[in-house]
Amino acid sequence: MALVLGVLFAGTLVMGSAEVLVMGMLDLMSADLDVPVSAVGALVSANALGIAIGGPLLTFVTARADRRRVLLAAMAVFTGLNLLPVLGAGLESFVAARVMIGAVEGLFIAASITTATSIVPPARAGRAMAVVISGFAVSGAVGMPLGRLLGEALGWRWSFLAVVLAGAGVLLVALLVVPRTPTGGGAGMLGQVRSAFAPRVLAVLAVGVLLFAGVQAALTYLVPFLNGVAGVFGHWVGLCLMGFGVAAAVGSFGGGWFADAGAARALIIGAIGVAASLVAMLLWGSTPAVAVLAVLAVGLCAAGITTPWQHRVEHLAGPGVVLAASLPASAGNLGDAIGAFAGGRAIDAGGLPAALLTAAVLAAIAVAVAVASRSIRPAASVRPAPEPAPEPLTAVH
Repeated sequence: MALVLGVLFAGTLVMGSAEVLVMGMLDLMSADLDVPVSAVGALVSANALGIAIGGPLLTFVTARADRRRVLLAAMAVFTGLNLLPVLGAGLESFVAARVMIGAVEGLFIAASITTATSIVPPARAGRAMAVVISGFAVSGAVGMPLGRLLGEALGWRWSFLAVVLAGAGVLLVALLVVPRTPTGGGAGMLGQVRSAFAPRVLAVLAVGVLLFAGVQAALTYLVPFLNGVAGVFGHWVGLCLMGFGVAAAVGSFGGGWFADAGAARALIIGAIGVAASLVAMLLWGSTPAVAVLAVLAVGLCAAGITTPWQHRVEHLAGPGVVLAASLPASAGNLGDAIGAFAGGRAIDAGGLPAALLTAAVLAAIAVAVAVASRSIRPAASVRPAPEPAPEPLTAVH
């Protein structure tokens, strides 16, 4: 069990590192390719588009396939497409490839979560999900800075070579340790769609969309906030960003425990924590210590709700769980896009305070929706088997 969870964590760590690598090397890639930074930024948008749309589509198409085969195929395609920049591919072809990379990333997330929860007792499902999801949180704290260092030392294409080698290593180990995981006798393809997109599921998905929109409305402009409002400069900015990554990793791992103890309650508490932190940034952000603590709290709480959110969506989807497993990642990317757009428009209208106000309002609405949806349960016709009473919260072995 530990080996399987470990390789699934490694897979999301590698995929998450490839995703954020571009953000850490925008200037290096722009200079080498002789294109504007905004042109390189299209790689970020392409990846997000692939996850948001392609991930659920691929999950739907492969819903009846064994999860082991899906995992191996997704990692193989991901590794092969990331070889393009290593071989000298231009920006246009890499942008097109990033759409497909994002799509197989979304597929890998869904298949990994389904596999992880199938090998642990139901009372530990949240912690198994957290292991998979935490790979993305750790990638921001580890993958991006290491990729940046390698890019500065040898060139940005070498950073993607490291991704390819790591992906090949994960694929090899997965071939050896990941068991067959049939999807069982759940709903057919149309049944998956009906259950996964039922109103009760969409209501909980809306919580994450609003919450991550609020987070992104603020974090897209985090460095300008630290410089222009909090008065944090130089190497302190880098330390703050690293601290944010560490806080996100801690929150992501811890979210699994809270999901097992009560996903609906954990989602409300995490949303309140994000909203309160954004309000603190808005009202007292000019005090450096408060600003830094608020930024760390945003990372901790935002990452902490990912597993309870995932757990709640899958539980409400009933027999549509295979397709539903891909929806939080898709909805989270939609929220990021909405937040970045809303924050940009707010800055144009009223500067950084307006962006922070927009972020806080979105998060406050997310809290209200989380509270309103706390009593939603699966429909009687699709209610899953009763879960056993939660056992004491011990580590997943």
